[in-house]
Amino acid sequence: MTRKFFGTDGVRGQANSWPMTAEMALKLGAAAGRYFQLDGKNSHRVVIGKDTRLSCYMLENALTAGLTSTGMNVLLLGPVPTPAVGLLTRSMRADLGIMISASHNTATDNGIKFFGPDGFKLSDGVEAEIETLLAGDVELAAPLDIGRAKRIDDGLGRYVEYAKTTLPRGVRLDGLKVVIDCANGAAYKAAPEVLWELGAEVIPVGVSPNGFNINQDVGSTKPRAAAETVVSHGADLGICLDGDADRVLILDEHGRVADGDQIMALFARRWAEAERLNDGTLVATVMSNLGLERYLQGHGLKLERTAVGDRYVVERMRERGLNLGGEQSGHIVMTDYATTGDGLIAGLQFLLAMAETGQAASALTRQFEPVPQKLHNVRYAPGQTPMDAACVKAAITDAEARLQGCGRLLIRKSGTEPLVRVMVECEDAGLMDQIVAGLVHEIEGAL
Repeated sequence: MTRKFFGTDGVRGQANSWPMTAEMALKLGAAAGRYFQLDGKNSHRVVIGKDTRLSCYMLENALTAGLTSTGMNVLLLGPVPTPAVGLLTRSMRADLGIMISASHNTATDNGIKFFGPDGFKLSDGVEAEIETLLAGDVELAAPLDIGRAKRIDDGLGRYVEYAKTTLPRGVRLDGLKVVIDCANGAAYKAAPEVLWELGAEVIPVGVSPNGFNINQDVGSTKPRAAAETVVSHGADLGICLDGDADRVLILDEHGRVADGDQIMALFARRWAEAERLNDGTLVATVMSNLGLERYLQGHGLKLERTAVGDRYVVERMRERGLNLGGEQSGHIVMTDYATTGDGLIAGLQFLLAMAETGQAASALTRQFEPVPQKLHNVRYAPGQTPMDAACVKAAITDAEARLQGCGRLLIRKSGTEPLVRVMVECEDAGLMDQIVAGLVHEIEGAL
């Protein structure tokens, strides 16, 4: 079954424009509510979290109306990280979890992500079935079976306490100076609190959300402010989260950035040495650097690649019983601790590596030498199909032939934005630049 509204990470778009309207959120809430409770009684519950965008208020209220209209009882968590929603859906025995967030996008966008009762994101098949309900007339609850809604005050506290337990008993962060960049997003309270309670000296960045400044010149997609803060304060490292805190980048003591590939390489090696990396295998996407694959092979470990999207990484991990995976962009999935990417817990695991090895962040963030990689995004308008153009197809075929044996090409549509992503890896940086420029030229010409 094909999906019309759901992308690689829920439903996403510009706030107050279709499909991110109050009307759509109401219908989506009703369809999801009907799917997850079939007896029509109000004995079922759903937890809803959100980030700090202004439009979250509108979508939260509309979703609540739709869900309660089908008999679902709604528990409103307020601003919490996306992984907290996965955790609390399961621990509070909810039938459904919802996170309102557009992740690393600007405040003008928003999105709706769904979690099943096991705390994991919904499969493509379930999302398609919800879309089928969305297209019809959703059966509403009887008047006496309409659901209730209430605020949950301790949801964030539950997540804070859980995050601390992911470090071994007795491990403290005393003596470490940590810059934490929360992107003016969902973790602006939780992340600094966890680090401080574990003993670190905390220097917060991006912890003053106003509804409009989420991911604005801060966070994992804009780490410059955090890097400058690390250097100016002489911090031991920086932890950069995105707007919903499900991804992370690490900054060493010099302000240099380590992406998800370097973090996964470190964790995979350490976990393998501790005999806790299931089947000696890491799961990553087709975007991860070839250098990561070579590094793992050099340590007798395996890399399995999936389509882009942390949900596909998680699906492969669950199919194979694996416990470590992620994306180059900073989604680090550790199913020993969380059901989805968790930037804060990944940051804690990096701090644990520093505490146990006594090494500086700079010694841990450069696990392998990456193969030169270049990524360029081309934005297109709704209704345009540049990938179908004959000139683009011919350019792709030519590029693949030129890269044969010395690199690789990945060209795809984004699942969350109207972008064509062109990625080339090649030992020959000059050839890489030529190929990217040629493909971008053809795609823009087709538009």
